[in-house]
Amino acid sequence: MTLVITSTCIDVKDGICTTVCPVDCIYEGERMFYIHPTECIECGMCESICPVDAIRYADEVEEAQHAFLAINDAAFRDGADTLLEPGGWSKGDEPLKDPPGLATLAEHYLRKGAR
Repeated sequence: MTLVITSTCIDVKDGICTTVCPVDCIYEGERMFYIHPTECIECGMCESICPVDAIRYADEVEEAQHAFLAINDAAFRDGADTLLEPGGWSKGDEPLKDPPGLATLAEHYLRKGAR
């Protein structure tokens, strides 16, 4: 079960999680980070170091955060819904475009203060 980044990462982008990832599967997006669903080796190092407690194993994501399962996956899909395999992230790489649904989710969580 891969790891997923949830709402508390929106507009924080601390990035410390990327420094401990042994396979560079955590990618910077425009407003948050995303974990590639097949590159992740499920070591959990990122989860243990996240300063905003945003990272969970997919099967442990709270129901209120389930939309982030799809958001993390969508960050790596092209227009034909094909999963892209970028091959690892490095500091300085161009950020991924955030999936269209993130803006709506961000507004919801930031308005409610329910990150």
